[in-house]
Amino acid sequence: MSSYIIEGGKTLEGVLSISGSKNASLPIIAASILNGGVTKLYNVPEIHDTQITLKILKILGCKVDKKNGKIVIDSSKMNNYEIPDDLMRQMRSSVVLAGAILGRFKNAVFSYPGGCDIGSRPIDLHLKALKELGINVDEEAGYIKCTCDKIIGNEIHLDFPSVGATENIILASVFAERRNNYY
Repeated sequence: MSSYIIEGGKTLEGVLSISGSKNASLPIIAASILNGGVTKLYNVPEIHDTQITLKILKILGCKVDKKNGKIVIDSSKMNNYEIPDDLMRQMRSSVVLAGAILGRFKNAVFSYPGGCDIGSRPIDLHLKALKELGINVDEEAGYIKCTCDKIIGNEIHLDFPSVGATENIILASVFAERRNNYY
């Protein structure tokens, strides 16, 4: 690894390009489902996980165009709420799409996510939280089917901190009806 030695009394200046963040890009891409229109994104890293997420969006009925470092997602004609098993299993973070799909369509079908080489990382926190939002969660034959008539805002306490579960809760509850005791 290189090192820089900075001696005092001299101005340090320059221009540095920072690459986009996968962990920021994936939930933002998922959120594009919610607006039912056009989303323009810049500086999304060109990596396996973002490519798979965009492929899933296309299968769900979104139009995706990539050109000159810009991604344009049009979710206005999205007509499918079932994430294909083969793509769902390619990456752990695919589960965050479920919250956005539920938030918009009140239905989502998906399998357990894959792609995790660092050990077991179950999605029970996600599913428990979705149930607390009034969503029916049925697990059968390796698939998770989520349905509801409406999503009800709720105060949710996770058993332990989870960024992914928090993202899913937020995405699912964007259009939720509020509970009477919440402002």
